[in-house]
Amino acid sequence: MITERQILADAIQKLREYTGLHVEIEKVEVTVITLMIGKIQFLATVRTAISIGNKSSVVSILDHISKKEKKPVLVIAGYIPSEIVKEYVANSVNYLDVAGNCSIRYNDLVLQIEGKKREKKATVNQARAFQEAGIKVIFHLLANPENIQLTYRELAQLAEVSLGSVSSVMQELTELNFILITDKRKFLKNTGLLLDRWVTAYHDVLRPRLFLKKMRFTRPDQYYNWETLPLQNADDIVLWGGEPAASELTNYINPEKFTIYTNDSWQTLMQDLQLLPDDNGAIEILRMFWKEEEKPREKYIVPSLVIYADLMAGNIGRNIETAKIILENELSYIKPAI
Repeated sequence: MITERQILADAIQKLREYTGLHVEIEKVEVTVITLMIGKIQFLATVRTAISIGNKSSVVSILDHISKKEKKPVLVIAGYIPSEIVKEYVANSVNYLDVAGNCSIRYNDLVLQIEGKKREKKATVNQARAFQEAGIKVIFHLLANPENIQLTYRELAQLAEVSLGSVSSVMQELTELNFILITDKRKFLKNTGLLLDRWVTAYHDVLRPRLFLKKMRFTRPDQYYNWETLPLQNADDIVLWGGEPAASELTNYINPEKFTIYTNDSWQTLMQDLQLLPDDNGAIEILRMFWKEEEKPREKYIVPSLVIYADLMAGNIGRNIETAKIILENELSYIKPAI
């Protein structure tokens, strides 16, 4: 597996070769690299790959850095899919990949390199902690940090995974410096970085397996009056996720896409809510991966951590702004990665 250190070195070497500019690393910290490109100092973050799971969270982190440090920022990655490259360019996000492809613009510095091929596609060999069982365990740790004090057996029952999986995941999280073990207690560390990696793994690994069906409303007026959809009348638990859940939680966003989580079948849900299957519909139905309390409830929305993750995979813009609001309020106990 290509490492982030290798990606950084190779990407910088390629940039030197193709531009003839002086490029030098000045400082390497846990999450931020300071480097000079020509006469301009950039702050960069390095990822083995950019995907739908982390494309927005990386930009969110860089945006935070830029506002705090008043310096230009740069995404450096082993691999960035072409569709995300187009999105980054359209949104003025500076990027550089391991092959030397880049779009870097700041003041008089304009670098645009395309069409360079990697010797071998960078791949991400996810640790077991960021496979399906690990994603479920980490969810419960981030959703309620006190869960880290549970026994492995209790945590396995809560996350509905095997005892052996919990043992392996906790060991790996300790080795990755996300868990500190003392004589009396265990503590989560680097929670912002853990959240970032969890969101990426959730979208790349678990969320695609939760997808059940795309649907649409039966009447056009339901699109604008989505709050009236009678989730409470469904036979089983049905909750808003994504944009509608964020709207209910923050009153900051008007949903354009509608995410629904359920622990029932999509066929039953279709009947209960009078929806219609449609591969191009604005409603996506997902299966819950966590245990949920029974009704009734004040708001029919998923946990804040899931809302945040759903929003972070959306287009750069209002969804990201709304995710930040949730991170600063409902998830304020999670320290930012930067």
